[in-house]
Amino acid sequence: MTATGASESVGARGAPVTGPWWWARRRSAVLDVLLAVASGLECMFEGVRFAQEAQLPELLGLFFGLVAGPVLLVRRRWPVAVVLVSIAVMPAEMGGLLSVVGLYTLAASEVPRRITALLAGMTVAGTLVTTFLSMRQDIAAQEDFNPPVWFVPAMSLAVGLVLTAPPVLWGLYVGARRRLVESLRERADGLERELSLLADRAEERAEWARNEERTRIAREMHDVVAHRVSLMVVHAAALQAVALKDPEKASKNAGLVGDMGRQALTELREMLGVLRTAEGSAVRGAAGSDAPERLAAVASRARLKAEPEAAESGAGSRVAAPVRPAGSAAPVSGAEVDPEGPCLADLGVLVGESRAAGMAVELSVEGAGEGESASGRRYGAGVEQTVYRVVQEALTNVHKHAPGARARVRLAHREGELAVQVENGPSEGGAADAGLPSGGNGLVGMRERVTALGGVFVSGPTEAGGFRVSAVVPAPVPAG
Repeated sequence: MTATGASESVGARGAPVTGPWWWARRRSAVLDVLLAVASGLECMFEGVRFAQEAQLPELLGLFFGLVAGPVLLVRRRWPVAVVLVSIAVMPAEMGGLLSVVGLYTLAASEVPRRITALLAGMTVAGTLVTTFLSMRQDIAAQEDFNPPVWFVPAMSLAVGLVLTAPPVLWGLYVGARRRLVESLRERADGLERELSLLADRAEERAEWARNEERTRIAREMHDVVAHRVSLMVVHAAALQAVALKDPEKASKNAGLVGDMGRQALTELREMLGVLRTAEGSAVRGAAGSDAPERLAAVASRARLKAEPEAAESGAGSRVAAPVRPAGSAAPVSGAEVDPEGPCLADLGVLVGESRAAGMAVELSVEGAGEGESASGRRYGAGVEQTVYRVVQEALTNVHKHAPGARARVRLAHREGELAVQVENGPSEGGAADAGLPSGGNGLVGMRERVTALGGVFVSGPTEAGGFRVSAVVPAPVPAG
């Protein structure tokens, strides 16, 4: 505990300790040394005078003052001891500076207030007695001065209060102010730490949001581009196989490859434009979190442009569900189809594209109500886009890993949920492998999409040697 209430390792203003021993600062040490020198000189002078009056050796008084005066050096460390020394030397009428500075330091320190009050009372009592005896001796030595009886006690009390009350009150004020400043500083430091913690957490959240956004954009780019490029590779493989046997079919396949390549390039350019726009909006302070949805809109527009070719290519195949005509936007289940992204009504076009690439695929829908299209009723945009992407990625995987296999897409409308299943048989031995690379992100992306909506996703091989992908997504029908 220090005399001034300051920490032993931190100065009064929160600065680190730079002084020797128990002093927080060097200037505090210099001040105490000066006070100790002044108090020592005073006590030596008064000690010599007391020794002369008491008929004692002057060296004894000089030594007594030299020992008592410099006690102020330890006033910040042991304020109680300084006050006790000042009380002890009062009968010798010495230590005035020692008493005043000691009382101030005691009141300003963290010493309990009851001890401060006790020592201040003892100082008042000692000053009163000393002053009373000294004044009586002086009055007795002057025969022509006869003051009233109350004069000596009243003056003694006044001197005691004057020498004790001001340093005590001033010390109490300084101590209270110092404690207030320290509490405010601690509060400010606590707020600064909280703000720093909040800033760190905000940075972590921002980094997490950026990573999530990158993941979403990467997933959208994968879903939008991988399917069309996979079809291009399949058509190119077919073109290579029939180039010499059937030139007419080879020419048709070459045209399809060129069309799909141009569409893929258009989608890539538009997606990069969306990313640049979103990045510029973020720099200007605008929100750019709608980039994935805009990417989906780009894919939807590019897909609608290709619908006539896909519908024409799949016209001669077996169709379990009618394909929506190009440009159609008929309402399904009372809700208007959102043109800014893929929906259930586009599943027929998606299946038609796979048929055009040579895959035997069947689409069936269960639970479609009367007056609704066979592609299904209209749900929330997120639900329909998720189901569409699951089917799209599953068919892309069939092209990659099971060339020539038959596939079946089942869509079931249930109470409060939408189920989809894509199952393919084993790859035909005579089918040419297109050699499509796999990044291993397809199933992961499908699972992320489904679980983000609170659904269930299951995938795995079948007993017949094929592969099955199933997803169930909560899908409440919007009111009205």
